[in-house]
Amino acid sequence: MTPLPFRTEADVAAALEPAVTHLRAGGLLAYPTETVYGLGSRAREDEVRALAALKGRRADKPFLLLVSSREMAEAYGLAFNASAAALARAFWPGPLTLVLSGGGGRLPDTLRGPEGGIAVRWTSHPHVARLVAALGEPLTSTSANRPGGPTAPGPDAIVREFTAAVDAGRLLVLDGGVLGNRPPSTVVDCTTATPRIVRAGALPVAELRRAVGLLAP
Repeated sequence: MTPLPFRTEADVAAALEPAVTHLRAGGLLAYPTETVYGLGSRAREDEVRALAALKGRRADKPFLLLVSSREMAEAYGLAFNASAAALARAFWPGPLTLVLSGGGGRLPDTLRGPEGGIAVRWTSHPHVARLVAALGEPLTSTSANRPGGPTAPGPDAIVREFTAAVDAGRLLVLDGGVLGNRPPSTVVDCTTATPRIVRAGALPVAELRRAVGLLAP
């Protein structure tokens, strides 16, 4: 299966229908984000497990979710406390992942981390946000690499790394070009009243604190 062009508005318009059809059939997707290339699926138990198997990742290590609006996250039962709401207002869409409580019965528990929350980000990549909106539900996300390996910078590297899945039609690759050496999203745990940095990334802590003061980690 050849990578689908996903760079221009015309590319995206042509790619949306086949990409959404592939995902709704239970397929897996490789796509560019505002940080690195990601691998994803719909947030369904069997599809999340298939994604973990493709990546070679432990089944108990969760993936994050990409949404196209805060409303989409709330529609799946994810809860925004005061800190999460302030951070989302300041930095969404953008490279900030929030770990939120809630989602019980609407999202698979395989997405839940050790703190009991589910990681979610409103992506600022305009083409991927359009894709998630067209899908009408969150898209899971993990970096496009094997555990411990370097993140694939572009579609050719992804095809080389996951050739069997691409050839079998299980993995569809969206060609958003080669991405620069960008840090991953900053991850903040907002499952309790006091937020906590889980992973440093594209947004420095000082910037979070400048924007939301005491509600920042």
